[in-house]
Amino acid sequence: MARLIVVPIVLEKIEKDVVVAVADYVEQFYSRFGLHAVILSEIGIDNFSVEYNWNRRQFLGRTFLPTLAQIKDTLRAGAALGITDADLYEKGLNFIFGLASPYLKVAIISLHRLRPEFYGEINNGELLKNRAIKEAMHELGHVFGLEHCPNPKCVMHFSNSILDTDLKSREYCDNCLKKLKEVFK
Repeated sequence: MARLIVVPIVLEKIEKDVVVAVADYVEQFYSRFGLHAVILSEIGIDNFSVEYNWNRRQFLGRTFLPTLAQIKDTLRAGAALGITDADLYEKGLNFIFGLASPYLKVAIISLHRLRPEFYGEINNGELLKNRAIKEAMHELGHVFGLEHCPNPKCVMHFSNSILDTDLKSREYCDNCLKKLKEVFK
């Protein structure tokens, strides 16, 4: 069984129970395709060659991907998912919840804007876990070749805001699941 490594990348603090919930859910789903999730020890953000924009107070998301790929390759894993508490952006976008590279077979998600308290909501660990699982499943869908889906309930639907994330499910719709099964044939 191939490994899908989960890499906590810490700027300040990442809740271990969120990382475990994501890894458990991802494994529960992707084990049918022969992937086993393994959580690595936390890695400080300073171990990554990341680009920080002082004006935005955000990290450029794509700069995490090569180091994640290097870790994945060194450990001979099938894919890697980074989870960070850093706020991420991409050029042309105010922020991103996550980013993936199908070519490198890696993805990263940020908990920063998934946290309920970011929106003035009460700190809610279950809501954070649910949002993180959705974003992990979304980005891993991209890792394995899925595009954005027009179905607003599908986990592959593009999240323009946290409301979009909250409205969609954790699951792939029938069309996306069918495409995913073709990839793993």
